Amino acid sequence: MTVLCCLLSAVLAALLFPPFNLAALAPAALAPMLWALARESSTRKRMVGGWLGGVLYWVVVCNWIGSVLDAYGGLSGALSLLALVLFAAVKALHWAAFAWGAGFLIRQPWAIPGIAALWAGLERTQGPLGFAWLMLGNAGISMALPLRLGPVLGVYGLSFLFAAVSTALALMLLRRPRKELLWLTPLAGLGLLPAVEVAQRPGQQAVSVQMNVAGDTVWTPEEKERAARQFSLLSLESALRPGLPAPALMLWPEVPAPFYYYDDPAFRQQMTETARLASTPLMFGTVAYTAEKRPLNSGVLLGARGQLLGRYDKIFLVPFGEFVPRGFGWIEQISGEAGAYEAGREVKVFPLQYGEGREHSVGAIICYESAFPHLVRRFVNGGAEVIVNLTNDGYFGRSPGPRNQHLLLARMRAVENGRWILRSANDGITASIDPAGVVHDRLPEFTRQATRLRFAWLREKTFYTRHGDWFAWCCLALGAALSVWQARRSA
Repeated sequence: MTVLCCLLSAVLAALLFPPFNLAALAPAALAPMLWALARESSTRKRMVGGWLGGVLYWVVVCNWIGSVLDAYGGLSGALSLLALVLFAAVKALHWAAFAWGAGFLIRQPWAIPGIAALWAGLERTQGPLGFAWLMLGNAGISMALPLRLGPVLGVYGLSFLFAAVSTALALMLLRRPRKELLWLTPLAGLGLLPAVEVAQRPGQQAVSVQMNVAGDTVWTPEEKERAARQFSLLSLESALRPGLPAPALMLWPEVPAPFYYYDDPAFRQQMTETARLASTPLMFGTVAYTAEKRPLNSGVLLGARGQLLGRYDKIFLVPFGEFVPRGFGWIEQISGEAGAYEAGREVKVFPLQYGEGREHSVGAIICYESAFPHLVRRFVNGGAEVIVNLTNDGYFGRSPGPRNQHLLLARMRAVENGRWILRSANDGITASIDPAGVVHDRLPEFTRQATRLRFAWLREKTFYTRHGDWFAWCCLALGAALSVWQARRSA
């Protein structure tokens, strides 16, 4: 029964996110597992049940990993499935740890805050321990009342909320005293928090080119030159279109083709001329190199005269995409670069001068970095008035699920930091996201075209931007301490 209930919670949690989008289940997703943990006396069985639930959850949510490794990682169908299961088995350790601690905490009169803190705190460890993706709180991106926690506590505040309600439901099923539900009364204060709204209309526009470059394209020098010219033409046609205001930025996605700004004089000249002809700053993805000739996944910004303004090197690299984790050497790196990418070390915010002394600033995150709340807030704290997300989701294939999962992450980052996010993607999803997490100007996927993305320069910082993940770290300390304390008392 314990295992079945943990698997049921895993299914409910997976159904919250694309392609299923049953987000209304979020407040109840953990309830079956918690009900079972309260009735299970064996610590080992609780942990095994939680771990199996975690394996199922990650296999369902990240099933696209197997397809990616099959198509680009040099694995046959069976081996790609094995790699997916091994990945899920490692990620499921968070679920096992939660089941271990929650099994003790669910028996206490203060189970609601203790279990919610443990869940939210363990979520905060996902990034430092390897792979961050969807948090439970991401399911609340379209829920007006819970979303009010986003600019204050980040996604972890929403995760705490949903875990607390799930615990309360489990306690009701267990027929526990009603006074134990009083821990939910502070939730009435949600209505006192400001609604997440867009106070300033988007008076600026950026041109973004969706290139729709296939991952298996064979790039001859002639084909590369032809593609670069076509993409430049698309940029200029949109930027110089009569009757439309001059754009504030032009964007190309994370490097979708072998475009090497630093090593290819012809491509460098093409980009310089594109920015100069449009009289507009141009940001694009390229491969750069360290002094030791290690590749870097980078975003480069050129000024309106074509001059180099700066470069940001991606800090959080994608496992298997840009490096192969230890113990997985039998899987080929998906990227075509020889050798693993080097991680960047510095957050950079680019200043932009627009004449008459008016200066704005922009920050760029690359692809998977939208999964890291603590990274994005560093750009905003550094002065970024808008965030650009350069990405290439071509490795996902044509499945809509992972693309919309990836978009969901960016939407929560916009809410947490009160910023517009301009998402420039190779084959989708190209769109602008307002500070309330609402998607605008979305391009159809798998099309080659340029579009205008609306946005506004914003400078006010949210509470979350200023103060960061203090709540999540306090949750981890509290949840872990209470779990260990109760485990010792039960020994």
